[in-house]
Order: sequence, then structure tokens, then C-alpha cells
Amino acid sequence: MSKDETPDQAPEATLELAPVELLVCATCRSSVQEQTDPEAARPGALLSAALSEKAWPDHVTLREVECLSNCTSGCSVAIRGGADRWTYVYGNFDGANDADVLHEGAVKYASTPDGVVPWRERPVHFRKNCIARVPPLNLPD
Repeated sequence: MSKDETPDQAPEATLELAPVELLVCATCRSSVQEQTDPEAARPGALLSAALSEKAWPDHVTLREVECLSNCTSGCSVAIRGGADRWTYVYGNFDGANDADVLHEGAVKYASTPDGVVPWRERPVHFRKNCIARVPPLNLPD
């Protein structure tokens, strides 16, 4: 702070956020698809493709994975980031149709140092479809 600045004018400190990975199960498919056209593009792959078109913060990486072993809960994703953040697994996404809500929730997660987005600020889908919440590697006491 310069001698001419008051405390209210001090430049804001920027918080360095750890990298975040959004892992999208590209093999997820619906039971309806399984019965009608098992060769059709899988909703998980369509979701991943739609997400790849979104603008992401620089510290967020989108990655496809083969399976998150949550096959009964539609398209599933995991979001993790650094040793101090909680990891979450979410399910019941409807392919590319849910790319916007997933993008919104993932960006909110990525903006936190611990991965905990206040309950009421989470998209409704995130509140109702959390499959697992995994503690950070550096678990606070």
C-alpha cells in the first residue's frame, strides 16, 4: 500500500487456487439407450463433448474417463482439485442437455479453496445428485 492509499484502497490480494479436474465418464449410457441402440453415441461422451465447448477458468481441466462405476445413476462426473479440496462425485446427468448446469457447478467449485460451495449456491442438480463426497488429502483437524 502506498503512503497515499487508505486501507480501503489497498489492492486486493489474489488467491492462488489449486488446479481442478472435472472427470467425465464417457462410457455412461442410459438404460433406454441400452435397449434401443447400444451403438449410439453414449450420453457421457455427448456430455463431455458439450463441456469441451464451454469457457473454463485457466486452472480447470476437463478429462474423459472410462468408467466411474456408477452405472445405475446415469451420466456421472467427479470433480477434484488439490490436496486441500473435497472431491465430489455427481450422477444423473442427461448427456449434453445438462452441460450448462454442470459447467455452472464446476466453476463454482473451482472458485473455492476447499471445494465446498455453500449449499444454497449450488445448482439444484448438485444438491440432489451427490453420489459421494471424499475428504481432502490434507484433512483439517
